[in-house]
Amino acid sequence: MKPLIKGIHHITAIAGNPQANIDFYTGILGLRLVKKTINFDAPDVYHFYFGDELGQPGTVFTTFPFTGARKGTKGTGELTYTAFSISSNSLAYWKERLVKYGIAISDTLTRFGHELIRFEDHDGMGIELIANDQDDRPGWSYGAIPQEHSIKGFYGATLLLRAKELTAKLLTEHMNYRLIGEEGNRYRYGTEGKPGDIVDIVVEPNGNRGMQSAGTVHHIAFRTENTSTQLEIQQILLKHGYQVTEVKDRNYFKSIYFREPGGVLFEIATDEPGFAIDEEEAHLGELLKLPDWAEPSRDRIEKSLAPVSLNPSKYD
Repeated sequence: MKPLIKGIHHITAIAGNPQANIDFYTGILGLRLVKKTINFDAPDVYHFYFGDELGQPGTVFTTFPFTGARKGTKGTGELTYTAFSISSNSLAYWKERLVKYGIAISDTLTRFGHELIRFEDHDGMGIELIANDQDDRPGWSYGAIPQEHSIKGFYGATLLLRAKELTAKLLTEHMNYRLIGEEGNRYRYGTEGKPGDIVDIVVEPNGNRGMQSAGTVHHIAFRTENTSTQLEIQQILLKHGYQVTEVKDRNYFKSIYFREPGGVLFEIATDEPGFAIDEEEAHLGELLKLPDWAEPSRDRIEKSLAPVSLNPSKYD
């Protein structure tokens, strides 16, 4: 029987200035803007999707940029660091690139045998680049970043929690995850234990709660194949007492949401249908795409959104 959960689908953060957000993730990190749309639950706010060439599940980092939003704070009950996967020989390249653009980076760290660096985006979003030779995904580059050094997609995510037991039970008993390693107060879980499916729980029993705003993660979404497998998961979660939403149509996937016991918002999102349903693959992310129900309000929505442009070449 195939597992219902196949790893991470996407991670969504709250951001501040929309143009600065596009500049950082497309220009400095080199991710492709695969979709420019709106927050379906707050139509006067953009929703940007950044990923590989086609926005494959497991590569897509998305943002809700609220102009003027104050900065949040990392703390317990949150996903504090999003880890991207790079080739094993790319760490020196990324250190040089990030320093070139004035981004403070950590010393080289080692975790579960892999070297990594840690830094923050312009809003304070926690990011890690983990060098490894276990990832054969091709990555994406607008051209400024050599293909061999491009970001391949997610490596994993860190949940900072006051206790792990109930969250670990959710992951291992209902979401096809298993414990694959421990280092100090860090516990690693994976479906197969490969880049794109890693979830680390770091336990800080006396940690301060995080404050969600710009620079913090709103939710993490996990992959499931289709609407049938999604409904199976929904029923499993409901059976075990989780407060799960109805299925929500996000155009590019369908979603259900619930909070895990530590407070982090989890989503289960379908791999289908993907980002090419309303734009050609060669032109993903170029136009503001709206769901059908928002099209009658396009003029008002466009006037409410700050103009943005895609200029990755200025970070050559």
